[in-house]
Amino acid sequence: MKRFKGVYAYKTDIGKVRIANEDQAAVLSNSLGEVLLIVCDGMGGQNKGDCASKLAIDYVKDSFLEKKTSFSTFLNRRWLSKAIKGANSIIYKTANSNPRYKDMGTTLVALLLSGEKMYLANVGDSRCYSFYNGKLTPLTEDQTYVDYLYRTGKISKEATSTREDRHVLMNALGIYPSASFDLKVSRYWGESILLCSDGLYNNLPDTEIRAILSTNDSASDKVDAFIIEANGNGGSDNIAIAYWEAIPND
Repeated sequence: MKRFKGVYAYKTDIGKVRIANEDQAAVLSNSLGEVLLIVCDGMGGQNKGDCASKLAIDYVKDSFLEKKTSFSTFLNRRWLSKAIKGANSIIYKTANSNPRYKDMGTTLVALLLSGEKMYLANVGDSRCYSFYNGKLTPLTEDQTYVDYLYRTGKISKEATSTREDRHVLMNALGIYPSASFDLKVSRYWGESILLCSDGLYNNLPDTEIRAILSTNDSASDKVDAFIIEANGNGGSDNIAIAYWEAIPND
């Protein structure tokens, strides 16, 4: 089985408009040689979103570092599902036991690289892209009201970026007692992986994302470039990025 080594970078930024940063991002490896990328975009305001996103990312990170089994598709799916359900539970319980945190929640997108497979989970509208041979491919679907309308044929693709309700989420962690999320498994070929919150893709079109990924800059410099360009285009929201660039190890 081929294992991939790689370089990575992650970063969050408050942007140019918000008064607080409620986004979280991380990339880490465990003792099994696996890699986890994760981005969370908190919501609720008045530090509620910051609390929700931190609870989620810390729970999943801790679970990942304690993980005991690797390379089993069944066990890896079960682990990721259990980690997200656990994160949802702790946010929901905190929100409903303390009026200060009522109605808080967070998006979550997480990708586990284990051997030659990747396991991708998504809640909300944070995104995952793959980049390979110059091609940028979205791997997640936004769980928003406008994307629901688009997928059901009620509005055009162009309308999804102009409607006033385009930021309304259909799903998030911590809102309901049970978590609902997309989880899929696919072959990993050594492509670059980009996870980001909507603060990046709402301020930076895919053409510019592709252009930055196509450079020979370091992973850290690419992440910095994303933030600089997104802020230069308005910086309308917090920005969170987790980026992985594989180096085949034959």
